[in-house]
Amino acid sequence: MWQASIAGILLGLVSSFHCVGMCGPLALALPVHHLQKMQQGFAVLLYNLGRVITYSLLGGLFGWLGRGIYIAGFQQWFSIVMGSVILLFAFGYYILNRPFSPAWLRKFNGSIQHLMGRLLQSKQVHHYLLLGMANGLLPCGLVYLAIAGSLTTTGIGESILFMASFGTGTLPAMLILSFFGVHIKLSLRQQMRKAVPFIIAGMAVLLILRGLNLGIPFVSPVLADAPQPVISCH
Repeated sequence: MWQASIAGILLGLVSSFHCVGMCGPLALALPVHHLQKMQQGFAVLLYNLGRVITYSLLGGLFGWLGRGIYIAGFQQWFSIVMGSVILLFAFGYYILNRPFSPAWLRKFNGSIQHLMGRLLQSKQVHHYLLLGMANGLLPCGLVYLAIAGSLTTTGIGESILFMASFGTGTLPAMLILSFFGVHIKLSLRQQMRKAVPFIIAGMAVLLILRGLNLGIPFVSPVLADAPQPVISCH
């Protein structure tokens, strides 16, 4: 379990480059200026807590799906396939400029953005939690990568921990951006965005290595065999 926590936090930390570049404008646009200083900090914390809650819920859902893959004995090959697919998508998006955006995903994205627009107009503090939860559902390459990692875990609890740790790993950068974002140059945020393709490619390669069972600690550990059903003659 602790390995899932460490892996999730590390992925969250490196994903911070993407968060600052892509989610930075939303974090800076949070309508907190009408609140008192203490309430502003509380609202920002609620917003980021909402993201972590959504990631954890996604971890539970995809951990349940991944459990079926593990029991079926396909975890090793699934990890290799997921890593390869992510590499192809990253190549198409960042090199060929052909993002994968089916109609249902665009419609879903539009619905979430509409909901967030309504929440941004609200002045109720608890709506910042809902805003963060909605933000966690927006299409994001790094979140997809984290979900792919959660699918290769061996249990629902481990998957939830992985995704919760991923969200926690993004907190330092997002909190700094929310509180001190006006002092972070736009050029620096753009440079951070340029690092995203390399981060995605690196993590995709790690998924492939993980499925190869090379016996390398943390990088390519030997995946446990799926539990076999107990057969009783009585």
